[in-house]
Amino acid sequence: MSAPMEGPDATPPGTVYLVGAGPGDPELLTVRAHRLLSDCDALVYDSLVPQELLDLVPPTCERRFVGKRRGHHSVPQPTINTVLVELARRHRRVVRLKGGDPFLFGRGGEEAAHLVSRGVAVEVVPGVTAGIAAPAYAGIPVTHRRAGSSVTFVTGHEEIDKGRPGVDWQGLARSSDGLVIYMGLHNLRRIRDELIDGGLPPSTPAAAIQQGTVQGQRLVLSALAEFAEKVEEAALSSPAIIVIGAVVAQRVEACAPSPAAVEMPIPL
Repeated sequence: MSAPMEGPDATPPGTVYLVGAGPGDPELLTVRAHRLLSDCDALVYDSLVPQELLDLVPPTCERRFVGKRRGHHSVPQPTINTVLVELARRHRRVVRLKGGDPFLFGRGGEEAAHLVSRGVAVEVVPGVTAGIAAPAYAGIPVTHRRAGSSVTFVTGHEEIDKGRPGVDWQGLARSSDGLVIYMGLHNLRRIRDELIDGGLPPSTPAAAIQQGTVQGQRLVLSALAEFAEKVEEAALSSPAIIVIGAVVAQRVEACAPSPAAVEMPIPL
């Protein structure tokens, strides 16, 4: 890894913008993200970024795909960090485009810290997270006055190099009124069992939303006791958001937007 540039004649590196692409529906991209994509010199993007957003970048833009998906070849995070630094040394404006929000289970904090340590300026552009948008497109509010006073966003997939599991599911069963779980399909049976062992009633309503906000969105509703089996029967696959708690019972189907089939460019 190269050292930070030094000396009075060194050309300062460009800026890396950690940009949230939103949950999938291109119309949920922020105005600032749209402007940055339209004027970037280099783009580093993930597998969950829709093609409509990639079409916004200038034809001269240098593109790097660094997608990560369970069960597929992934670009290691240290390699991504190195790519971002290298691009910033050659380009004025580098967009690191991440699905959802870069600071919510997106490892944006790690990338920002690495870039700053290498002398690269960083700006964060928040995005609409799938944990709110996918349930909304299914008509489920993640908070509701009649369904408790707290909601917890939690990952169902933890790094294997952690010394011990970091999520206390039994504790969450006793402390949170609602759970929004990212990347939880693979461990759904264990999560369900831990929550029930922690005191969450087996009758607690639960929902799984696959491909939230885009065409192909699918929804499974069930009581917690048979939730894992219902999801498996439906053959749901990632990406998916899981919602567990009384808020699921507050679902209003008529208010749910239709998954997007929009044309770009986005009108501003």
